[in-house]
Amino acid sequence: MKSSSISSRFPLSTSFPRLTYSICIQISFNTFISYQHLSPTYLAFTSSISLHTDPKHINRLSRTKTGVRKKARLVAKGFTQQQGVDYRETFSPVAKMVTVKTLLALATIRGWHLQQFDFNNAFLHGELNEEIYMKRPPGYNKGKSGQVYKLLRSLYGLKQASRQWYSKFSTFLISFGFIQSKLDYSLFTWSDGEHFTALLVYVDDIAVASNSLDSINMIKEFLNQHFKIKDLENLRYFLGIEVARSPLGIHLCQRKYTLDILADSGILGSKPTKIPIEQNQGLSKDSGLPLPDPSVYRRLIGRLLYLTITRPDISYSVQTLSQFMAHPSTIHLAVADKILKYLKRAPGQGIILSSSSSLSLQGYCDSDWASCPDTRRSTTGFCIFLGNSLISWKSKMQSIVSRCSAEAEYRAMSTTCSKFTWLRQLLVDLKVDHP
Repeated sequence: MKSSSISSRFPLSTSFPRLTYSICIQISFNTFISYQHLSPTYLAFTSSISLHTDPKHINRLSRTKTGVRKKARLVAKGFTQQQGVDYRETFSPVAKMVTVKTLLALATIRGWHLQQFDFNNAFLHGELNEEIYMKRPPGYNKGKSGQVYKLLRSLYGLKQASRQWYSKFSTFLISFGFIQSKLDYSLFTWSDGEHFTALLVYVDDIAVASNSLDSINMIKEFLNQHFKIKDLENLRYFLGIEVARSPLGIHLCQRKYTLDILADSGILGSKPTKIPIEQNQGLSKDSGLPLPDPSVYRRLIGRLLYLTITRPDISYSVQTLSQFMAHPSTIHLAVADKILKYLKRAPGQGIILSSSSSLSLQGYCDSDWASCPDTRRSTTGFCIFLGNSLISWKSKMQSIVSRCSAEAEYRAMSTTCSKFTWLRQLLVDLKVDHP
């Protein structure tokens, strides 16, 4: 790789502004967030997603011109299914987040159009391969008492519902002329020589990138003939990630998701911290007292792991805490609370995908030898850029014990090179000739 480079240290270019705090019971977010540089359209969009609350009952109420109407969805009792009897395979591919960021970075560099849409009642389109019977649902009075019903289509709640939906949807895309990527099975590409279109699938959420609006509209018309789609137009909010595009590039963040975590954890009134974790803080499985309810800690770490999609600054801290999911303690929960206080400092922080970047891959890797006090295993860390855009990073404990620091460094470089190889092949699928 002539234009790809790997360094053994991370770039230390991140700096945080110095802020002053006034003494009060609660600290306003206005001290830390500024919306003055947002366009009026995106400002209105940002405010709307902050006020949105998802319905928590199956009988959702929706306002119409004629008044209020109720919606209900029939859900199967999938927990009663038996493997090998009424279901076999349940795995369904979803888009890798590295693929999502790579596609967005490439779209902003080449000036492609980005749009999204989803499907109404997607799982109901799946065709079942097994014989499945269900009891008559409450309130349905047709038929004789004691009768059961044979399902011809998939229902929400079935273990294989997601897999059957993906199988049918991918079949239609391939019949249209799309080519399925072998590196990420949720990535489909289509080209007629002049126009190029890439489509990412995450269950029923679809993101499309293309250099031609006519191609995007043609694909929407084709899919709308077989499925009922909901056109969401320009890509702005995808899988909990807020996408703000400008001539300088694309900004990705999870501000609403971060604020929801802070609100659910009761950290909104606390004082923010400047760092997510203390330097050289040796956490072990014997630190502190066991938590009476470990599910609170596990749920919090699971949400923080998803937040690392756009927050590389907490990747190491969250990875360290995820090692104690089996038996968390009070010390581990206290460190997790400190990460939350750090997130309150800048909940809208994310990554920038520059529109003026080159199409060359650059990477940095490092290792922390024997950092785990329990197993003496080392930690690998790496980050990879597409030009100036950060698209992939990871902090992970190595699988075996390294006998010296040099061995730990080589293992970190091996992991990074494997990621380079995968990304180069992904760029080939996206019609990018990387040297």
